[in-house]
Amino acid sequence: MPSASPTRRTTRPVPARGPRATAAVLFLTLLAACSAVTAANIYLAAPLLSLMAHDFGSTPSAVAWIASVAQLGYAVGLLLFAPLGDRVNQRRLVAALTVVTTLSLAASAAAPGTTTLAAAVFVASAATVIPQLLVPLVAERAPADRRARHVAAVIAGLFTGIVAARVLGGLAGQTFGWRWVFAGAAVLTAALGLTTAYALPSRRRARDGGSPPSGLAALPSVVRSSPDLRRACLRQAGMFGAWSALWTSLALLLTGPAYGLSTATAGLFGLFGLAASVVAPLAGGLVDRFGAARVVRSAYLLAAVSVPLFWLGGQVMGALFAAALALHAALVASHVANQTLALTTTSAPATANTAYVVAGFTGGAVASALAGTAFAHFDWGGVCAVAGLWLVLGWGLSRPRR
Repeated sequence: MPSASPTRRTTRPVPARGPRATAAVLFLTLLAACSAVTAANIYLAAPLLSLMAHDFGSTPSAVAWIASVAQLGYAVGLLLFAPLGDRVNQRRLVAALTVVTTLSLAASAAAPGTTTLAAAVFVASAATVIPQLLVPLVAERAPADRRARHVAAVIAGLFTGIVAARVLGGLAGQTFGWRWVFAGAAVLTAALGLTTAYALPSRRRARDGGSPPSGLAALPSVVRSSPDLRRACLRQAGMFGAWSALWTSLALLLTGPAYGLSTATAGLFGLFGLAASVVAPLAGGLVDRFGAARVVRSAYLLAAVSVPLFWLGGQVMGALFAAALALHAALVASHVANQTLALTTTSAPATANTAYVVAGFTGGAVASALAGTAFAHFDWGGVCAVAGLWLVLGWGLSRPRR
């Protein structure tokens, strides 16, 4: 009989933990799915440009600016809406942004011309910053020893949505027409966005009197107050810049004289982005176990190895495959580690997350612009040089000063 008591003590908590664990998994799955669908909205236009041009009696080059409008809208949304996660009721904010995004996508589907379409795409992209509201909330609610894994689950959903938009969006557009792609995105956004809003806690984030200010106006002070946040911003700007330089110029290499592939075939390289679905959870576990700094250092080493492989890929297709896998793994691992660090370094996580994402976005945009010029003057080797330089800058500028 004395052994019965310890047995009861060890088995009683199991039923209580089971439902909680299941609820946590379902909650994370819902947030990851919502992130996938809403992130995809930013990239819907890119694979549909030729279909839009045909419908409007124009050329793909004449409507290519619509894809850039989506990126600009997302950048504006990051600055205007993402910092609000520290100050307002998150459930209401996600619900409101979902409604605006849904209506804008529906307007895109019905747009009579390119000007109306561009305006609707801009608003939809600005309002679809929902993933950048969900990631800070997940980091705040997760247990400390599993925080990076929970963040990684949402990041994996985000990357999956980006890949799906570029690959499946084009296929769906060819089958059903580009207007139906936007209409379908509107339905999915409404369903998952409103369901997610209902599942979120109906409260604003608690802040004590000693917390730093939050919101767009507080971005500079939040960044100045945290060396760890500045380091995360610089390192991800370097990593995302290297990735952007290579990835935005890769189509020029694949469709050029070196390989002569069609645009559709070259676009299948986007499937390498699915590596995020595998790498992100693994990276989250490594961050929880070994810390963000070691994971970022390993990611930078992997990215540094990928650059000469990309250069060799100018003549050898197999080297391109290996380089693409290595670079995507490095990008995702670095992103999980740096974003987890950024979210936990201040008591205004939504504001810190805005600074982090804007830094990465800016690094990627500048590197992409330089890579285009480098390709024009120095061919593929110039692009690889820009990527290598961006890695050196990202790591060198973020090293602690002694």
